[in-house]
Amino acid sequence: MQTSAKMAPPTYMGLSGRPLSLAITTVATTGFLLFGYDQGVMSGIITAPAFNNVFEATRDNSTMQGFVTAIYEIGCLFGAMFILGVGDLLGRRKAILLGGFIMLLGVIIQITAMSGATPLAQLIVGRVVMGVGNGINTSTIPTYQAECSKTSNRGLLICIEGSTIAFGTLIAYWIDYGASYGPDDLVWRFPIAFQIVFAVIIIVLMCFLPESPRWLLSHQRQAEADKVIAAIRGYELEGPETVLERSGIVDSLRASEGYGQKSTPIKALFTGGKTQHFRRMLLGSSSQLFQQIGGCNAIIYFFPLLFVQSIGVSHQLSLLLGGFNMIVYSIAATFSWYAIERVGRRRLFLYGTFGQMISMIIVFACLIPGSTQTAKGAGVGLFTYMASFGATWLPLPWLYPAEVNPIKTRGKANAVSTCTNWLFNFLVVMVTPIMITEISWGTYVIFAAINACFIPIIWFFYPETARRSLEEIDIIFAKGFVENISYVKAAEQLPHLEPHEVEEYALRYGLIDELAENGASNRHARDEEEKARASDSERAQDSTSETVVNEHGTEAGFGDGVKTSNRADRG
Repeated sequence: MQTSAKMAPPTYMGLSGRPLSLAITTVATTGFLLFGYDQGVMSGIITAPAFNNVFEATRDNSTMQGFVTAIYEIGCLFGAMFILGVGDLLGRRKAILLGGFIMLLGVIIQITAMSGATPLAQLIVGRVVMGVGNGINTSTIPTYQAECSKTSNRGLLICIEGSTIAFGTLIAYWIDYGASYGPDDLVWRFPIAFQIVFAVIIIVLMCFLPESPRWLLSHQRQAEADKVIAAIRGYELEGPETVLERSGIVDSLRASEGYGQKSTPIKALFTGGKTQHFRRMLLGSSSQLFQQIGGCNAIIYFFPLLFVQSIGVSHQLSLLLGGFNMIVYSIAATFSWYAIERVGRRRLFLYGTFGQMISMIIVFACLIPGSTQTAKGAGVGLFTYMASFGATWLPLPWLYPAEVNPIKTRGKANAVSTCTNWLFNFLVVMVTPIMITEISWGTYVIFAAINACFIPIIWFFYPETARRSLEEIDIIFAKGFVENISYVKAAEQLPHLEPHEVEEYALRYGLIDELAENGASNRHARDEEEKARASDSERAQDSTSETVVNEHGTEAGFGDGVKTSNRADRG
């Protein structure tokens, strides 16, 4: 019998399958590369004479230096709040495009500031505008990446995104150092202008890349979603794999009451019960809070300033040392790629916190005597801090909220986490120069104490999520609630489940019962809709549908081997 030739999958940019997935990953990593670059770029120019000559108010003024640097975070906060409000309506692709254009505008505003024409006000406006764009992108890109990735590599890809921040900061430090030898305008205009390269890459690629299939289906745009699924996975447009993967995503959306619900209501974040939406949002947001108040940006933004004021080296040498520190930072960041599944999230959080605490103790202990010789030891502490942070706390707070929050609230909860990041980022960056000027080594005592406070909170409240499907994480919280035990203990007691066991445990802890109470009519409507639409060839696949759903439903990133029409509020 002669079989029909297999049709080629649809393409975007002429790409499909793995090459298209790599293009999506390129946008995601470039967005976080730009994020890291802007974190580091001001550190090398905020005290440069050429910069101070144009922006006179920043000369030897720690308050103004902190304000000019930190105001960027306020813009980022506004951008994250914008996504919290309208991100689900706007869509992932349009949001990233908008963020890229806004960042491009912000760069242009900054580099066109001229002496004698209120340059400081223009610089501040430019940094706020660019911050808005970055807040939009950092709130959207992890979600976009997750919704276009396979479950098997979603955690690693988001971890790589977070780690890319270190490489962006590394590039910024060395460009600052190289530009410091040029003419006055080059010293500060070029490092800021270089961000245009990253913004243009994001804008150009996103003009041709697809929208997230989950977002399309949540807005009931099925034909477009089928095209995206087929293109990303390399399937035939009307092939059974495409139909089954789309059905898996629709089932997941219906189970979370998200099919046709274009935006999750804010009040859903504050519910408890078996799904523990509020607790899970707090866990994700607290990881971003701890990342910021642990002192990371006090060092990333002001490393040269710390060396000049606390250790007493020259501005030029401080830039050089900062560049080497960022090399250490970037190398350490790659460690998380290999440790994230082998060591686990919980232990990496604890190891990183302990390393940061010890590093801050080294810094203030070496600064107390007040001599130049002992102060050099503080530089060692700054290096070990960045190594500890890069390997653990840099990527983990971008991954943990995406894992720990369920499908129904993931978009909104991630936006809340990002808002938390930028709010406390602003606070730390604003007060650090003042603290260094007023209390010197006491700054590092405070950061050491803060890191010490993280340890019991992580130990008692952060359940392990490594090597767990998203459904298993839902069951961890249901188990803790039903059995009235800690969620850390629930995670330790729950065995690693096979796909067929997940449904059994979901029944045991009442997750499926919740769906039966809330969504039975939706399931019936969906069944009738699918029956009416199914062709003879699709019916022929019924005998193997469970196997295919286990494979391709997992690839969709919204199910991990369970027929989601039988589960509640998970994924």
